[in-house]
Amino acid sequence: MRNSTVAVDPYVLAMENNLGRRGFLRLTGTAALTASLGSALTACGSADKKSTSAKPGRTVRLGFIALTDCAPLVMAKELGYFAERDLNVELIKQASWPATRDNLLNGQIDAAHALFSLPLSVASKIAGTGSTDLKIAMVLNNNGQAITLKKDFADAGYADLDAARALLEKKSPTLAMTFPGGTHDTWLRYWLKATKADLSGVKIVPVPPPQMVANMKVGNMDGYCVGEPWNAVAVQQDIGFTHLTTQDLWQHHPEKALVAGAKFASERKEVLADVMGAILKAAKWLDDLDNRAKAATTIGAAKYVNAPAKNIEGRLLGTYELGSDLGEKKYSGDQMMFFRDGKASAPRRAHAIWFLSQYQRFGLLNEAPPYAKIADEIVLRDLYEEVAGKEGIDVPGDDMSPFPVKLDGATFDPAKPQEEAKRK
Repeated sequence: MRNSTVAVDPYVLAMENNLGRRGFLRLTGTAALTASLGSALTACGSADKKSTSAKPGRTVRLGFIALTDCAPLVMAKELGYFAERDLNVELIKQASWPATRDNLLNGQIDAAHALFSLPLSVASKIAGTGSTDLKIAMVLNNNGQAITLKKDFADAGYADLDAARALLEKKSPTLAMTFPGGTHDTWLRYWLKATKADLSGVKIVPVPPPQMVANMKVGNMDGYCVGEPWNAVAVQQDIGFTHLTTQDLWQHHPEKALVAGAKFASERKEVLADVMGAILKAAKWLDDLDNRAKAATTIGAAKYVNAPAKNIEGRLLGTYELGSDLGEKKYSGDQMMFFRDGKASAPRRAHAIWFLSQYQRFGLLNEAPPYAKIADEIVLRDLYEEVAGKEGIDVPGDDMSPFPVKLDGATFDPAKPQEEAKRK
C-alpha cells in the first residue's frame, strides 16, 4: 500500500502524483486557490451580528468544514447559546483540513471543528512540523463517518471483509481520505488492514471533504472515507454505496474535536471554557432526536454545509440507505452522537495514544513516538473536567482505560501501545 505521508502540506503533492496534474487542477484548483487566500474568502457573512454587544475580548473566531458534524458549533450559534454567554462568535468556513491546521497555527482562527487526530498528525510530523500547539479541548461527536465505494464495487457488500479483500486484490483501487493521519485516513487504513489483502496496488490520496463526490463521479478515485453528508450524497446520486460505517468499525469512536490554538488555550482560557459550555449545551440539544430535523435544515444552509436537508436528516436519525441494492441499515444510539450524557464529549488520552499507535502500525511512522508526552501536551483533560463540573455534567472515569475495536475484535491497552503498533 502506497503511503501518502508527507510533511507540512500534503494536498498538492499527493494529488498531482496520484491523480495526474491535469485532473488535479481541473477538480481541485478552486479549493487550492481558496485555501491559499485564507480566511478572507471564507468568512462570507458568518459573523454573529446579534452578539456585537459582547464584552471586549469575547469575540471568538471558530473554523469549521462543511460536514454534518459541525452541527454543535452551528447550533450553539443559531440557538443563541454563544450569545447568552456574552460571546461574539464568528463561524468561518475552511477550504480544507490543511487550511484549518494552518489558520489555527497562525492565529487566523482561535479554535475549530477539526479531526480529533489532526493535532496528533501535526505533532508526529505526518502532516506538520512536530508542534504540539494544537490542543484537543473536547470531543464534538462520536460515530457517523463511512467508507463509500463506487457502484462497480458493489460485490464487496456491506462490511464483508472477505469480499473486500478479493476486490482490493483484483482492482488495485485509488481511495481517498481527507488528511494524512486524520480520522478518515485512520479508518480507511484500519479497514484495509482488517481485510488482510495484499495492498501493494492500493493508492491513497487526500481530497477535501466537499469534493469527494465530484472526484469519484469523474473517475478520479474508486472510493473514499469521509464524514456525512458526502456518503449519503453519493448514494442519493447513485454513484456509490456505503460499504462500512465507522460505528461498525469502532463503536462510539471520537471523531471531530474542538481544537484550540495554543494562545487561545493559554491566554484566554476562561473564554474557551465558555465556548465549550455553549457547545455542550448544543450537544445535549442535538442528542434529542426530535431536534435533528431542524438541525439538518439549519446546517444544510449554503453558508454551512451547503447540502439538501434530506441528504443530512436520514443518517442523523440513524436510517442509512446503503445504495447499490444493499437495502437499509438502522442505528439507535450509535449513529452520529454529540453528547451521550457526557460520554461523547470527554477527550481521552487513551484515544490519542491509540491513533499514535496506528500511525506506527500503518508504517506512517518508522519508530515509536513519545506516546504519553504527546497525549499529555495535546489533550486538555483538566480543562474539560473543570468545564463539565461547572455545567453539571458527569465525566467518565475511563481516560486511560483499555477499550475494544469492533471491526477486528482487537482490544487496545493504552499502557501497552507498542503491542498494537506491532500487530499485523
